[in-house]
Amino acid sequence: MSVDRNPDLVARARLHAALGEPTRLALVELLLLGDASPGEVGEALGLAGNLVAHHVKALERVGVVERSRSEGDHRRTYLRLRPAGLAGLVPTAARHAPRVVFVCSRNSARSQLAAALWKRRSRVPAASAGTDPAPRVHPLAVTTARAHGLSLGRAGTSRVADVLEPADLVVAVCDSAHEDLPPGDRLHWSVPDPAATGTRAAFDLAFADLAARVDRLAPAVR
Repeated sequence: MSVDRNPDLVARARLHAALGEPTRLALVELLLLGDASPGEVGEALGLAGNLVAHHVKALERVGVVERSRSEGDHRRTYLRLRPAGLAGLVPTAARHAPRVVFVCSRNSARSQLAAALWKRRSRVPAASAGTDPAPRVHPLAVTTARAHGLSLGRAGTSRVADVLEPADLVVAVCDSAHEDLPPGDRLHWSVPDPAATGTRAAFDLAFADLAARVDRLAPAVR
């Protein structure tokens, strides 16, 4: 088979070509640690909306970026990285923070699981909080954590204002929390709410998504 007919080489060449444009590489690096709306990408990179759309489309074609609809403001979409499309690409810039605080709306599932995963993966302290905390941690979050060797049995829910300190690195792990929190330097992970479905499978999917993101972020935070 000739080189130009080798499907693996052709796909890899397209990926290299897409990332060979500086703006697209900057966009990918922006999404390495968290998700962002097209408007947030434009603001962070100083790009007009039409240029954001152009570069995002090029990255979608090579399977690096995908879109999801906000669970909070359904008119919004968020861009997220597809790690499988970027074998070997790791974060290059370190984030310095004395603590990482994972925030979701109810502080009953995603933020709790993320904090538990972080404590196993990093020496940097972690906490969790909610913009509108539930009375307790979701039972399926406790069950899912236990199945992966983590414990949420004694975890309680907390309000953001009671937990957050100025120097914390905030990671909003749900769309509603990201949209409700005031503007600031934080990361956003657009993880679907497993409690909305209420099945073990949904919690397992959320756990896997969070685990992959924690593994990407942990080496970059010191």
